[in-house]
Amino acid sequence: MEVSPGTTRVPVPAGTGRAVRVSAGERVRVVDPEGGQVGDVFAFTDTEHHSASHTRAVTSRLFPAVGEHFVTQRRRPILTLVEDTSPGQHDMLIAACDPERYAALGAAGHRSCAENLREALAAVGHAYAGPTPQPINVFMRIPVEPDGQLRWLAAPTAPGDSITFEAVLDCTVVVSACPQDIVGINAGPLSPLMIEVLPHPEP
Repeated sequence: MEVSPGTTRVPVPAGTGRAVRVSAGERVRVVDPEGGQVGDVFAFTDTEHHSASHTRAVTSRLFPAVGEHFVTQRRRPILTLVEDTSPGQHDMLIAACDPERYAALGAAGHRSCAENLREALAAVGHAYAGPTPQPINVFMRIPVEPDGQLRWLAAPTAPGDSITFEAVLDCTVVVSACPQDIVGINAGPLSPLMIEVLPHPEP
């Protein structure tokens, strides 16, 4: 994908997280350079964070369609989904992996998206200290069967697939290249993601 002039690119190494600060109107693109890699996305203002449960209530969908908003716990739009070049398989049901999840899987000390979130926020000086919000799990394929069962399938993205959000509020966006290598949600070995912060679109 061609990178527009003025775009800032922030690599997210495999298994780690990074944060970027964006102003209202700027766009954040999450790119899967190698394909098959899940990313946990979080968005925070100084006092609010995106909320998957509130977003589902607003959109009446498991995941917003292009043109729809992600909202905060105060039901205010924080991000808008503006473009999706991937197969469109994303999740807002599964919690971020955390130390307790890996301990239950017999892998105590494993890196996690919850810890990646804390590290990334600290690196940009954001003081959030509350519970880990339900992430926007981009490229994560968790279909719901007719009987209500969930299936854990590998991310279907091809190299270069991306999803793009526009900030409605000034906010900090965190992307974690999910380190889950025990449950098969990543299609192969852990791989990096790329954050691209795009300038305001031309009027």
